[in-house]
Amino acid sequence: MTVLVYLVPLALFLGLVGLFGFLWSLRNHQYDDLDGAALRILDDNDVDGRSGPDKRRFRTDLLSVAQDEPRAARQLKELQKEKERLRKAT
Repeated sequence: MTVLVYLVPLALFLGLVGLFGFLWSLRNHQYDDLDGAALRILDDNDVDGRSGPDKRRFRTDLLSVAQDEPRAARQLKELQKEKERLRKAT
């Protein structure tokens, strides 16, 4: 029973730490944009880590491969349509 003298204050302290952490997150607007991260993951601006001319070259390489393969060309067009649809939805 004497252990309760230590455990009860410890439990209260940990509960207060959690409460203050939650209040801090509310005050710092951590819950304002819940859908932003879910939509940002769909944005492929830096999918392959390339930017600028390297990224453009990568896209033209995809298009040249797609022109060789009719099925791949259809899939690429479908993906581009889906990307535009998602971009318009945001």
